[in-house]
Amino acid sequence: MNLNNIHNVYFIGIGGIGMSALARYFSAIGKVVSGYDKTKTEITDALENSGITIHFEDAVSCIKEQFLDVKRTLVVYTPAIPKEHSELNYFKDNGYHVIKRSEILGLITQNTFCLAVAGTHGKTTTTSILGHIMKVCNVPLTAFLGGISENYNSNLILNGDQVSVVEADEFDRSFLTLSPDIACITSMDADHLDIYGDASELIKSFEDFFKKIKPNGKLLVRNGLPLEGITYGIEDDSDYSVQNIKIENGVYVFDVKTPVTMLKQLQFSLPGRHNLSNALIALAMAVEYGVPTPELTKALASYKGVKRRFTYQIKTEKLVFIDDYAHHPEEINAVHQAVREMYPEDKVLAIFQPHLFSRTRDFGVEFAQSLSNFDELLLLDIYPARELPIQGISSQWLLDKISNPKKQLINKSNIIQKIKESNAKIILTIGAGDIGAEVQKIKKALVHEN
Repeated sequence: MNLNNIHNVYFIGIGGIGMSALARYFSAIGKVVSGYDKTKTEITDALENSGITIHFEDAVSCIKEQFLDVKRTLVVYTPAIPKEHSELNYFKDNGYHVIKRSEILGLITQNTFCLAVAGTHGKTTTTSILGHIMKVCNVPLTAFLGGISENYNSNLILNGDQVSVVEADEFDRSFLTLSPDIACITSMDADHLDIYGDASELIKSFEDFFKKIKPNGKLLVRNGLPLEGITYGIEDDSDYSVQNIKIENGVYVFDVKTPVTMLKQLQFSLPGRHNLSNALIALAMAVEYGVPTPELTKALASYKGVKRRFTYQIKTEKLVFIDDYAHHPEEINAVHQAVREMYPEDKVLAIFQPHLFSRTRDFGVEFAQSLSNFDELLLLDIYPARELPIQGISSQWLLDKISNPKKQLINKSNIIQKIKESNAKIILTIGAGDIGAEVQKIKKALVHEN
């Protein structure tokens, strides 16, 4: 398909984080963009404010007439859309170009120098660090992010079209549509078992992704993963390694050993060793691309983060409120490590909303272990996302496995009351469901209280 011949791009599920980045991109390069989503959100509001028309009813009659031109319209949909969706079926039945989000990303990036970030954890933060430091160093790139960058208040960084920076998403094997020049794999922990069945199939898909790298391309892998490539790690003998870590005024100060030199006194402001690892691999990919290291070290210090990735909502002497998207036991462990490193003496209250019945079932023991580490825990009902309930799997089932005696199962409507009943200094909201919609209400109540 020649994208130059496409005039209109219609998105089914336009409010998704990956879909909305593509919508912004096509709008920015002069295409006419419109779409459907199930619910109105901050993301759809921002798209509408930029001039993109969106409707929230699944009805062909709501589609603007110009998008019914079969020869000039491309239709992009997300795998989260149900098969019985009437608009999707209309386009499929009437001969339109209808492709998945991952396929369009493959088409956009195939004629660019592509840097792709893969892994079960850390993709969004790593991609946004990489996009930011390369933009600051004036690389002519487009970066598609899986979250809203604090530096740009967007999930798209647009600075040219010669280089693309993308998340290589293992969900639904989407990343196999990409053919990167430089790729990294941050982690290969079991996840998405509702798609893969078992962990061995997930690992096989990462091996297949490795084979998609272009001839003479490069793979960077976290030290210890079972794939050959340029290695990176923290305080070890990797090709790229963080050394001499200190914390000064809540900021990491460290050195980086590269294959050819030692970079001294770098600064990075996101807490947690997992974020330090994300910064390292982003730096390593930029070095392998050819960006001069003195420019990169300055750019890294100016990185602010991604919304809902260890985002400080309140940070005072008396109270700290942090919100994070963590929805896998390893991610919860990383959040816990970061909080304990920054606030070793303070009591921590975590409010967690499990995401997916299948994930809760598959990792029940691991979730219980990771959640037991906090001083107090408030557990919400499972957010179903794309799933129907599974018999016997509930938040009460998970709560019973958690060893921490200071635990409660609560409704969303009681979050603020329960926080006020606690004397914890550190408040965490954690999860990938609609708990994110509660954050501003909690912040407002806590600011008023304090």
